[in-house]
Amino acid sequence: MQADSPTEQFTSPILKTLPDPDVPAQVCPRRARIQLDFVLLAIEALDLYASELMLMSLEELQLQDVIENRVDFWQSRNTNPLRRSHQRAPLSLDKAKALVAVGCHIARRQTAQVRQLLNVQRQLAAKQLTPDHSVPLANYLERFRRHFRSRMNPNRTAIAAYKENERLDELALSLLEQVLFCTGTAGMERFWSSLFDGEVA
Repeated sequence: MQADSPTEQFTSPILKTLPDPDVPAQVCPRRARIQLDFVLLAIEALDLYASELMLMSLEELQLQDVIENRVDFWQSRNTNPLRRSHQRAPLSLDKAKALVAVGCHIARRQTAQVRQLLNVQRQLAAKQLTPDHSVPLANYLERFRRHFRSRMNPNRTAIAAYKENERLDELALSLLEQVLFCTGTAGMERFWSSLFDGEVA
């Protein structure tokens, strides 16, 4: 009898809805780890309690067989090579799927807020006004900058490119678009697939 695949060993049905991409060694590629962590960072900047809600969601989504606890959760996040506390261990596809599921679960709760912020940003841009003309938008950008700079390694070239607030705000706004992408119909599946664009042969 053929052995079960790693995904089938876990109890959460969510993992079975996300296909395994054809990537080397069946681990999450570097670019995917960075992008996934950045989107989760944007979700955290939207809600002061998002980090705790993500941890609570592990049980709610039956993902504790994949990411066991708080330490495991942060070690998985720290596989982003741009973080200060970078973990050199690979990120398995199952753990990446769990992070995607948790992120999308929290993002759906933030749908109205995200839409409002993006609408405000477009209105300000049309009037050639800066984001600081909106308190909610300015607060999101300030929290994102604070999270980003406290957690990312400033000695990495990719991070040094965001030294100026304007560049970092552009990243934060583009990630806000991706958070909204996660909330739509089949958002989790679409977000998962987007992480591997250009990675699959």
